[in-house]
Amino acid sequence: MSASIRLDPWVEGYLDYLLEVRRKTKRTVTDVRCTLKRACEAFAESHPGQELWELELEAYLRWLERERRAGRSEACLAKYVSHLRGLLDYCWRSGRSDRNVLDGLSLRDTQGRRAPRVLSLEEAGRLVEACSQSTPLARRDRVIVLLLYGCGLRTAELCALRVQDVDRERRELFVRQGKGDRQRVVPIPDGVHTALLAYLLERGGKRGALFRTAARRRPLASKDVTGVVREAAARAGLAGAVTPRTLRHSFATHLMDRGVDLAVISSLMGHRSPSETGVYLHVLPGRAGAAVEQIAQEGTS
Repeated sequence: MSASIRLDPWVEGYLDYLLEVRRKTKRTVTDVRCTLKRACEAFAESHPGQELWELELEAYLRWLERERRAGRSEACLAKYVSHLRGLLDYCWRSGRSDRNVLDGLSLRDTQGRRAPRVLSLEEAGRLVEACSQSTPLARRDRVIVLLLYGCGLRTAELCALRVQDVDRERRELFVRQGKGDRQRVVPIPDGVHTALLAYLLERGGKRGALFRTAARRRPLASKDVTGVVREAAARAGLAGAVTPRTLRHSFATHLMDRGVDLAVISSLMGHRSPSETGVYLHVLPGRAGAAVEQIAQEGTS
């Protein structure tokens, strides 16, 4: 994409509206800006002289098809549609155009969703048991595995944790850098809390990154955490790839198996809504049917 392309002042006004009025995060607005720049560059070649809100639906469909052939995923294309639809709706409500040609357009994922890798309770137990406690580094790694599985953290969230994010009295973890800049508080299970307290005493200090490298004492990076989980899985003899995301998926699935409400799981995982958490219902065999059956039973009780 050309770095010299400039957005129309009206588009810049829309981005300011997202930031100042809709209170979208800077990261979200930057993402929208990238989509609009990409579209503007493409349409400057195929429809010179026309603004985004002046294009017909067919023009957008042809562009989306070109993006699909270029290798863009279904999720990426759906994001493009969402960003552009928002701009066109803003233009329509502001009287800039007489309609939103993308209103009602949705893209279906023709590839379907693949079930996320999930550990069984027995495998999760083996993974934790495979974490040695013989050295300070080994004890640190064990706490990392426990937090990923016991609190359902994303890798980036765990890397961003600071000592002061641990509320020892309330037994809670403050996730200040969640996805989409959404913050949340996660309760710490008893077994995880005990191991975390012991680690904090051994680590020392009241501030700074919760997990640091042994050599330069810098905050752990995502690759470091991935390595910790991969090595623990190898020691546990677990087949297939086991990643930090595997532990997060296992956290959600095991809570669902215990009958925890979907809205509660959504809140714990930092999802925007229970519909986002619904992936665990849709991709895991029999789970959607079991949920519907439970709702039917509750409705007749």
